[in-house]
Amino acid sequence: MCGILIVISPVGEIKISPKFGKRIRSIREMAYKQSKKQRHRGPDHTGVVAIPEDDVIFVQERLAVLLPETGDQPLKSQDGSIILAANGEIYNYLELSAEIAKQMGKYEPRSDCDVIIAMYEQFGSELVQHITGMFSFALYDKNAKRLLVSRDPIGIIPLYKGVDDMGNLWFSSEMKCLADICDTVEDFEPGTLLTVEKGTVTQTKYYQPTWISEIPTSKADLTLLQQKLVSAVRSHLQSDAPFGSLLSGGVDSSLIASIATQILRERDPNYRLKTYSVGLENAPDFKYSRIVADYINSDHREIIFKIEDGIDCIRETIYHTESYDITTVRCSIPMILMARFIKSEGLKMILSGEGADEIFGGYLYFHQAPNAQEFHHELVNRVLSLHKFDCLRANKATMSYGLELRVPFLDTGFLDHAMNIRPEDKMGGVKNQFAQENGRRVARIEKHILRAAFANDFLPDQVLWRQKEQFSDGVGYSWIDSIRSYAENSVDDAEFARAQEIYPINTPATKEAFYYRALFEEIFPGKSFAQTVTKWVPRLDWGCSQDPSGRAQTAHTAAYKDK
Repeated sequence: MCGILIVISPVGEIKISPKFGKRIRSIREMAYKQSKKQRHRGPDHTGVVAIPEDDVIFVQERLAVLLPETGDQPLKSQDGSIILAANGEIYNYLELSAEIAKQMGKYEPRSDCDVIIAMYEQFGSELVQHITGMFSFALYDKNAKRLLVSRDPIGIIPLYKGVDDMGNLWFSSEMKCLADICDTVEDFEPGTLLTVEKGTVTQTKYYQPTWISEIPTSKADLTLLQQKLVSAVRSHLQSDAPFGSLLSGGVDSSLIASIATQILRERDPNYRLKTYSVGLENAPDFKYSRIVADYINSDHREIIFKIEDGIDCIRETIYHTESYDITTVRCSIPMILMARFIKSEGLKMILSGEGADEIFGGYLYFHQAPNAQEFHHELVNRVLSLHKFDCLRANKATMSYGLELRVPFLDTGFLDHAMNIRPEDKMGGVKNQFAQENGRRVARIEKHILRAAFANDFLPDQVLWRQKEQFSDGVGYSWIDSIRSYAENSVDDAEFARAQEIYPINTPATKEAFYYRALFEEIFPGKSFAQTVTKWVPRLDWGCSQDPSGRAQTAHTAAYKDK
């Protein structure tokens, strides 16, 4: 995982805006200065390649997880005509390397991303059809005078595009690198490939699976579903640096940790995976994360924070996540605190369970879906919005301390298989006997086909069939109550009454939202930056509460109501 920054003039010489006067003497100096703002993403090395004759510059901040001795970027082809800066992991790089070696006679990849150059040499812009992983990259072909920029299908890895007042194009992993340079900034669309060639900029969609536009009809095959997820986790375990797994005690992170443990013990029967959970004292998640840690015999740590610790981090969190969305802020604060602790233990990579709720309809408001068709449409909407919410939060929160987060549920092969399961199978349910035994009324359990697929010694039943607890709730019910109260008390009535006037775009509906928005505007002033943020809300037209907390939804209230 890294941070990248690229500048190019589509039509001629890169010129520095007069507004900077003589403070900046070259575009290389400016690019290096701006990339420093995301150096937390890549603390191990900074690489710069300038191509003055073509008005292109590359900067890469590297976090060395694979092949640390040879993988410094930007990378160049053997003849020096192709330059690459990439952020992320290419999970099929070993298979691709073997294929390349058959054709070339010998091929030793300098890093997993090195295969992008080889794939370009063989397939040109079609290279994106051959690589799998989480990535954003920029590749420049000096011979063809062509720049390619692309982002992975779901947008696990962040990427932004901006234009300055001199017409130069800027691309970076974080928006803050563009904030005082570009007049307009936008989120780079996932699953697309942008080309700059001969003064023309074109952008095409390369990822268009049928499940986006059609209602799936395939019945769930639980055996195959299990195999697909195990395969995804296996591919995500490649690392030359110490790693571990998040373990909230919910079914998603618990499954990933359990599967990873089983795979790693194929080589070492005594292997103990490092696992981590975070929360307030006596957080609901701790009970279940301990059960799983004991079950899989992991080397487990609990990171306990206080309300005051979290509130202190609000401004820092908005800076790092580049968002004022309520759910993003609430969830990111505990995650940033956890990431700092994990990095202090010497880890560089962590596994996580993000994506399962979007794929299987795990959020509690999905209980109120009126029919299978609407259920699937909402799944598609959530999956295609991951880059604005869970992926954004998880990536930027952990990378704020140079910790790479991997999400096996969003492996393209697993995602496509699971999204092609008919929605009826995802909506159907089984009675949650374990909830009933504890005095809670649950008519059906969300993500039941995922749970059923692993109902064979992967997890204890009380965790496997535990009802969904959203992360910001699971860290402690008083967390949301406290941060909401603090934010509301920070905004006076007169100011909030002018919300529509002050913020006509994405007008805050609550004082909590207003407070986060005000901090965001201080850090990232400008209309175009505010437009990069989308608010996460349940389906109000399904009769759901607009508060994004899982505790605000009917299914949670009903499940925990005394008989």
